[in-house]
Amino acid sequence: MRILFAGIIGRYPLGGVTWCSLMYLLGLRDLGHEVFYVEDTGECIYDPEQNTRALDPSYGTRYIDAALRPFGLGDRWSFVNYDGSYHGGTRERVVDYARSADLFVNLSGGAWFWRDEYARIPRKIFIDSDPAFTQLAIAKNEPWYVDFFRQFDVLFTFGSNIGTDVCPVPTGEFRWEKTWQPVVTSLWRTGAAPERNQYTSVMSWTIESFADVGGNKDVEFLRFLDLPSRTGPRFELAVNGPQALLREHGWSTLPAMTVSKTPRDYREFIQSSRGEFGVAKHTYVATRSGWFSDRTECYLAAGRPAIVQDTGWTKHLPSGEGLLAFSTPEEAADAVARVDGDYAHHATRAAEIAGDHFEAARVLASMLERAA
Repeated sequence: MRILFAGIIGRYPLGGVTWCSLMYLLGLRDLGHEVFYVEDTGECIYDPEQNTRALDPSYGTRYIDAALRPFGLGDRWSFVNYDGSYHGGTRERVVDYARSADLFVNLSGGAWFWRDEYARIPRKIFIDSDPAFTQLAIAKNEPWYVDFFRQFDVLFTFGSNIGTDVCPVPTGEFRWEKTWQPVVTSLWRTGAAPERNQYTSVMSWTIESFADVGGNKDVEFLRFLDLPSRTGPRFELAVNGPQALLREHGWSTLPAMTVSKTPRDYREFIQSSRGEFGVAKHTYVATRSGWFSDRTECYLAAGRPAIVQDTGWTKHLPSGEGLLAFSTPEEAADAVARVDGDYAHHATRAAEIAGDHFEAARVLASMLERAA
């Protein structure tokens, strides 16, 4: 099968975002499919060296190439800048590939245009990585936005409770299939002991996307601000938020970009960690969306236990060994104590959960079957 895959690596040139697309591309290729990456959001890139959106896409295009080339995909990508100019593969290259493509995969709005070459591909799917936010935005009934989603054959979401009685988020005319972020676990597995004795996370305190339809991570995190007073100094956050406030309450911090600048930096930070402590965005929690973090999946694949806030995902995934859910500060502190009490067992279970539930071959085979 020939697959045209749209992602947001250049728009957000950060390690975690990059791995989301990479694991689709590599997982699909491992299943025997041919892949080509395109990015066509109509937006400027974020340039971390200037800490701003940039009209010049050169940072983003260099970043895409550096991310894909080590995996043999250096000549299989094209970035469309906000002004319609093509970088990497030419427009002719994209049109030619799309002409014989069997499937168009749009991850997280990697393309916001229905160019003729995309629309003519026989099957088209969208993968929603921001459950609840996406559906609430659709519910505003802006004609262009609703029409955009109508043109897909199948809609997938990381929100395992979207469209069920558990979750009050309106879905309107659309049906959302459940899926997880795929992980090529062999790329994360490490036999080394963790270098850090801290539970870590890589997080954005707030984001600008969907600001009009939901709440961010800062709303939830404040509920757990005093957690270090219960556990001791066990946590290190790579965060773009209020580091002084967090340090005052016992959290170790470092700028998020120091561990997110490249896919390799991001992976090494996760692999070096004792495990993850993760808080979710307020909207994910309040709506019981069932969202589960792609970042958490990477910790698990690396054999690092994950202690993460429950958004309703516990209805679909195991919790208690290797992967532990919490909803209150007391539950979070107890989870840390339980992992510390038998770390080797929890680390083993973490890797097993990653293989059983998130392995790319398993996740993608199911997705492709339902997309057919």
